[in-house]
Amino acid sequence: MERLDDPGLGDDALMAAVAAGSRAAFARLFERHGSAAWRLAFRLAGDAGDAEDLVQEGFARLWAQAPRWQAGQAGVAAFLTRVVTNLAIDRSRRKRPQPMADLPDDPDPAPLADAVLAEADTARRIQLCVAALPERQRAAIVLTYWEGLTGPMAAETLSLSPKAFESLLIRARAALKGVMAAAGLSAADLPGDLA
Repeated sequence: MERLDDPGLGDDALMAAVAAGSRAAFARLFERHGSAAWRLAFRLAGDAGDAEDLVQEGFARLWAQAPRWQAGQAGVAAFLTRVVTNLAIDRSRRKRPQPMADLPDDPDPAPLADAVLAEADTARRIQLCVAALPERQRAAIVLTYWEGLTGPMAAETLSLSPKAFESLLIRARAALKGVMAAAGLSAADLPGDLA
C-alpha cells in the first residue's frame, strides 16, 4: 500500500483509499482541490458563505462517489468542477440572483495607488455584470475565462455538446457586453481573452 503522505500519490489512489474509509486520503484530496473548488464556487455564487456551502456539498458528493470511483475517469478536479457548477446553477434557480460580494480585502494596510484602486473597482463592477447574467451564461463565462477550461471541458461540465456550448458562450459574451454597457463599462475594460 502506498503511503498517503507521498506527494506523488495520484488522485485515483487517494480515491481508492477514500473508498476504504480513509479520512486522511480525503483530507489530502481536499488540500489538493479545495481552494480551486472554492474559487469556482465563489465566482458562480458571488458569496463566500454560499461558496463554502457549495464546496462542502461537492466534497460530500465526492465522498459518496468513492466506492464507485473508477481509476482513469475524468479525475477529481473535473468531478468537482462539474458538481460545484451544477450545484451553483441549481441554487441560483432557487434563489433570487444577488450581486457578487467583493472578494475579502487584502490584510496589507499599505496604501494602494490610484491605478490599483481603479482597476479593483472595474473588476468589481465586471463581477457584478457577470452576476447579472442568467445562470447558464454566467457559468459559461466563469468556466471559460476565469477557470480556464477549454470549450469541450466546459461543455461537458454543463452537459452540452461542444456546438451548443459555443453558441451559449457567444450569447453570454454578447449579453455581458450589453450589461456592461448599461453599467457604463466597455469591452476594453474586460480582461484579455474576454474582450
